[in-house]
Amino acid sequence: MRYLLGIDGGGTKTALCAAKVDNVRGNDFSADDARYAVTTGASWREFGARGVAEKLVEAAKDLTAGGEIAGVAMGLPCYGESVEGDNALNEEIVRAFEDIPVYITNDVEVGWAGSLALEPGIKIVAGTGSIAFGKDDAGKTYRSGGWGEFFGDEGSCYWVGRTMLQLFSKQSDGRMPKDQLYDIIYREFCTSNDFDMIDPIYENYMPNRKQVASLQLLAKEAALLGSPSALALYEQAVDELYLLAMAVYNKLDFGGKPFKVSYNGGLFKGEELVIPRLARKLESLGGQLAAPRFKAEEGAVLLAYSKFHGG
Repeated sequence: MRYLLGIDGGGTKTALCAAKVDNVRGNDFSADDARYAVTTGASWREFGARGVAEKLVEAAKDLTAGGEIAGVAMGLPCYGESVEGDNALNEEIVRAFEDIPVYITNDVEVGWAGSLALEPGIKIVAGTGSIAFGKDDAGKTYRSGGWGEFFGDEGSCYWVGRTMLQLFSKQSDGRMPKDQLYDIIYREFCTSNDFDMIDPIYENYMPNRKQVASLQLLAKEAALLGSPSALALYEQAVDELYLLAMAVYNKLDFGGKPFKVSYNGGLFKGEELVIPRLARKLESLGGQLAAPRFKAEEGAVLLAYSKFHGG
């Protein structure tokens, strides 16, 4: 049995999909007999290039046991952001996969491939971080965002969580009027005074990006209760995501025709706070918001087909 393998690498989790070559056609494939697996993160900055390569080839062989791998497409975090890191990854992955053809790209491209099934358009990610990627009819690609939380990732769950804490401090000491956002954070972290929240935030949240990103759920709760500051925060987050898409749009050429903009990430779980406003703003560019069609690891399978079997 011959399989095409798709890999969606992340900082903490990596998803794999193996689909029979005969079940993949162009921008579609049948999930019949497809195999799926999940392993740990695939960032070379954390595990090293060799560690990532060895982890992926082991997971790939386990997933396709009894069959042959006819091609692999993998999206990896941080790829395309360091010449040294990219060269090391390329070398180690080619060595690990031996004679198997491999296409390596940033994880945002496999997300685009899954969400839009290889069709021209733009993909916005607003999870722990934020980034956008697009491809036009001529095959030109461009990405915007993905700079990391220290000076980027605007509109992400991390950014919303961190900004919400800033709003709490301003409401606490009188720089802003208190509203439901203040009450929710006090309920979550405080027992006797507002400064009670400092220790748990520094000890349990600040060292962990995903923990900070999880605070977005408290902002969502406050916004749904009508908190003016939380509602304004979500409006600002949407505006930042629109800027990511606009930057990609300005670098590509969709010929003046409508184009699809897909999305994923935890921020979009607050649909009523995000999607209507984002859809309205994207319409000014000709963008039409579209729900994801396939998962990222399935999009990587489509990429593998297009690179190695698409003719």
